Amino acid sequence: MEREEQIIYDYLRHKKKFPNMWCAGCGIGIVMHAIIRAVDRLGLDKDEVAMISGIGCTGRMPVYVDFNTMHTTHGRALAFATGLKMVRPEMKVIVVMGDGDALAIGGNHFIHAARRNIGLTAIVVNNSVYGMTGGQYSPTTPTGGLTTTGPYGNIEQPFPICELSQAAGAAFVARGTVYHAIELDRFIGKAIEKKGFSVVEAVAYCHTTYGRLNKLGKPVDMMRYLKENSVKVRDPAEGKLKEQEGKIVRGVLVDRDIPEYTELYDQVIERAQAA
Repeated sequence: MEREEQIIYDYLRHKKKFPNMWCAGCGIGIVMHAIIRAVDRLGLDKDEVAMISGIGCTGRMPVYVDFNTMHTTHGRALAFATGLKMVRPEMKVIVVMGDGDALAIGGNHFIHAARRNIGLTAIVVNNSVYGMTGGQYSPTTPTGGLTTTGPYGNIEQPFPICELSQAAGAAFVARGTVYHAIELDRFIGKAIEKKGFSVVEAVAYCHTTYGRLNKLGKPVDMMRYLKENSVKVRDPAEGKLKEQEGKIVRGVLVDRDIPEYTELYDQVIERAQAA
């Protein structure tokens, strides 16, 4: 049996609500498979890994994977994950969120988890809309985009996830797309290995709500858009290249070594006990 086929048996809970609840053509399953491939390639034991989620389409992912999992409340996945990491700092804690879950009700948790540089891997599946609850605009909906709560066009600016993560203090930041699946799993692997708060923005799409309202075609059309309208990141020393303007820029955008929160916390405990 090919390893790709064996992974399905090793990492999925086969008695848990299959076939899955995602719409046919959705990219969230691609992100889930990228996470599984990254964990497998790193040789991590499943008991070493925890996957935490909030609410939304992406929030259903922990139902299907055979790790330690928690399906928590809307916007609070990082808060639950922080508690877990504090008591089990040796674990690899992966937090999967949608753009609304991470950056609307969960926005404060997001920036402060980055500021603390606590050792979590935050994977934000960015499909630019609240897909599960009816297609409302989210913090990453493009300006002018049509949604059920913005039928005349969204007038707000979208949050730049990666730039926000960098400014808030994350140690590692990368962006990939669900079209570039193998590249995405490499970014996720690097994020899991990184000591500190790591963010991977997985650019996806929602053809059921956002795509339909904006006449963007079927899933294959939206997937083709990701292929044709993205570029690999270039050396920052070269400046912002013209080809990057208006494109999805893929790649590792931040990779820096800064003190990780749980290690600093252990030092505080040692000093307190010595005193």
